[in-house]
Amino acid sequence: MVLIGTLGRSGTIDRLAAAGKIDVAPIADKWESYTIQTVRDPMPGVHEALVIAGSDKRGTIYGIYDLSQNIGVSPWYWWADVPVVKRRSIHVAYGKYFQGEPAVKYRGIFLNNEAPCLSAWTAEKFGGMNAAFYARVFELLLRLRANYLWPAMWNNAFNEDDPRNGPLADEYGIVMGTSHHEPMNRAHKEWTSRRPGNGQWNYLTNRPAVQNFFREGARRGRDRELLVTIGMRGDGDTAIQGTGGIRSDVELIETIIKDQRRILMEETGKRITDIPQVWVLFTEVLKYYEAGLHVPDDVTLMFADDNVGYIRRLPTPEERATRTGGFGVYHHMDMNGGPYSYKWINTNPFPKIREQMNLALEYGADRIWITNVGDLKPLELPIEFFLSMAWDPKSVTKDRIAEWTVLWAKREFGASHAEDIAKLVSRYAKYNAWRKPEQMRPDIYSLENYREAERMVALWQRLRQRAEAIHDALPDNFRAAYYQLVLHPIRGCCNLTEMMVAAGRNARFAQQGRASTNAEATEVKRLFAQAHRIRDTYNHDLSGGKWNHLMDQPYIGYVSWYQPIQDITPAVSELDLEDTSRFGVAVEGSVQSWPGYYLPPSLPMFDSLHRDRRWLEVFPRGAMPTTATVQASDPWIILTEARAFSSGKEDRRYWVDIDWAKLPAGRHEGAITVSDGTVTMSDSAAQEAISITVIADKASSGQMQEAKGCWGSLGAAFSIPADGYERTIAVGDVRWDAIEDYGRVEAAMSIFPVDAESMPDPTRSPRLEYPLFIGEPGRWTFDLITAPTLNINPNNQLSVALWIDDAPPQIYSVFSPARKASEEFVGEAHDHDSRTDMRVVPFTVDIPSAGRHTLKIAMIDPALVLQSIIAYRDPLPASYFGPPSMRIGEG
Repeated sequence: MVLIGTLGRSGTIDRLAAAGKIDVAPIADKWESYTIQTVRDPMPGVHEALVIAGSDKRGTIYGIYDLSQNIGVSPWYWWADVPVVKRRSIHVAYGKYFQGEPAVKYRGIFLNNEAPCLSAWTAEKFGGMNAAFYARVFELLLRLRANYLWPAMWNNAFNEDDPRNGPLADEYGIVMGTSHHEPMNRAHKEWTSRRPGNGQWNYLTNRPAVQNFFREGARRGRDRELLVTIGMRGDGDTAIQGTGGIRSDVELIETIIKDQRRILMEETGKRITDIPQVWVLFTEVLKYYEAGLHVPDDVTLMFADDNVGYIRRLPTPEERATRTGGFGVYHHMDMNGGPYSYKWINTNPFPKIREQMNLALEYGADRIWITNVGDLKPLELPIEFFLSMAWDPKSVTKDRIAEWTVLWAKREFGASHAEDIAKLVSRYAKYNAWRKPEQMRPDIYSLENYREAERMVALWQRLRQRAEAIHDALPDNFRAAYYQLVLHPIRGCCNLTEMMVAAGRNARFAQQGRASTNAEATEVKRLFAQAHRIRDTYNHDLSGGKWNHLMDQPYIGYVSWYQPIQDITPAVSELDLEDTSRFGVAVEGSVQSWPGYYLPPSLPMFDSLHRDRRWLEVFPRGAMPTTATVQASDPWIILTEARAFSSGKEDRRYWVDIDWAKLPAGRHEGAITVSDGTVTMSDSAAQEAISITVIADKASSGQMQEAKGCWGSLGAAFSIPADGYERTIAVGDVRWDAIEDYGRVEAAMSIFPVDAESMPDPTRSPRLEYPLFIGEPGRWTFDLITAPTLNINPNNQLSVALWIDDAPPQIYSVFSPARKASEEFVGEAHDHDSRTDMRVVPFTVDIPSAGRHTLKIAMIDPALVLQSIIAYRDPLPASYFGPPSMRIGEG
């Protein structure tokens, strides 16, 4: 027998507790807690029973769904078609299990930016966003142990679109709220469909009508469990219409909140402290709080992120000590607005979510967490991760994220492929965060430097190949879920990357006069059509068309923050080719081509410490193949022919390697000549061949010995991963520690505990030390590549220190008075950094001597996340990621 009930509401459960048959002391009077216990002889005629008892309604529900999930029912069984595995028998271990209170009291999602996808899908499948639709949402939330919802609000009104919606939420136990700009349990559509009074959403000019609007919302929710949004913004999620000055604006908002609280008491008959309320400090609203706006202490203050997942502000110790209503966070996994929109696919890696929301926990913002999830699908993974962390942060510590993901994959798809699937979903989100799909452009990844574009294409192609192999190995009944959760985002994003890089090649090849320009134009068009086939499989083929319209979101061709009406093919060029066999040459490190450019070509210098290989490409400039030959001037220059990184079948790449054994130490110069035996014209001069300069710099045996194990070069730019330190020095329990799989690197470094006190003296603070070898002395720049985290503590400036050997430390403050406006939300630097998902913190250092040195990086403030260090003496070659890292002697 299975007995289920709530303490104080179920006579059976209360009798078992009174008789000592079940232990309920650990959950009594707790919020959303439950126990699952096996009981012998619970009542006459019953030998044993499984008892699920909750401290309250939701506690009982969570206990039921805990058992359901352990039996094998995924929370996503309906929402992602995860098969429910049938079992002949179920075994439960004897004993007692207790689940205490969640870490975050109110945990939920915000359905937003829901057109064109969710709106069209619900219209087709449910007839609108009605009770039939919301019943599915409510069940999912409860299975994910959430309890809070902001309903869809673009041309939707939860309480009026279907009068059953509100009562149904209360029956399910879902606490309803309204979005950051919809106060007093009213949807904005409810205002725009009426426009009472003079029609203006303005408390100065239309106060009686606005107050009555508030009153109706308060009255409607008096018998339901609500979390009431208070305050006021402008009409349609814009800034409030100001009064002419910040001080008078503050006074106006204080008046609005005072009036709203009075109305709530009058219409509900409750004490105001018995009505949970939240004021959301979104966008410009934060400035009113910073200007001294006072909100009663029982109201929860909800800080917001920057719309791309980085929290703008968290409470100080002084604030935490005075507010009984506590603090919360409004988070985004989807955005339609500034700094840019991203609505198509999941771009939210777990380590980033965990790092930011852990800050919220440790800084005391644990009353309410809500995240903007757009259409809900296809954000299944980050939604569950976010809510799991809100429920039990210990299950997703920074060192258990990979474990959590494997357990998720095992639950959804079985044990056979769980580890591989976990890596796939982690990797695709990580790659997408480097540059969100909507922000992809043909020129993002460099075609000339560090083989960046081709490395990115190869990363995605390997991911796609692994994902497709697993898809083919899965039983048929798992494939619909696998396509939604794993294969579709990987195929779609791989295709997008290939298309944008092909469009970049098309533009570059046109500039270089390559005949393969036309092949690249054809490839772009093919991949654009392929993008829509991938979309249509999701919309039309999965589960009999169950998800039609949920992939309608345009994502190709953004020209501003606002979504395009439909996907736009990247612009391409085509050449009118002559019927000749002329050749051209392009070399690594240059956008130019030869013949035709006035400066002679040269390859980037070869450095024996790195043992890099370089490339040049030879291609037709006419409709006929070229007969050009490629020859090296010296035996230490090794040429290997291969296919070019091109859609043109006639383009050839020649890898250039150096046989270092044939060279003494020092700098050497040679050449590679390309010729087809005819005279060509280059910058108005006749020449028989193109000569490409090759310079190789070989370290001495002493230099090689000194440099082994270091990061550095004989003079070229180099990169150091943050976790590539030789030594880490802690101060007490404050230390630099790794965050695995974070950002652009395998492991980033940050300060723990995350709420450590600032340390103004870098020589006495936690630091990282990196071994350097510098081949050329002089002025070097060290760019710290950090996450674009914001200044969560207004008492700090997010400062960090750097120095070489025993030189005086330099301190850089990201949010110094001079930089603050640019670095903060929607500032110029923030706009750039939010698109690249990184910030550059530059230091310029004079290194007086060549040889081995120690680079030191020290904490000043916590909450800075270091990903890598890029060092260079000469101007850094243009690229998105900079030079790949390689420790000397290990390449």
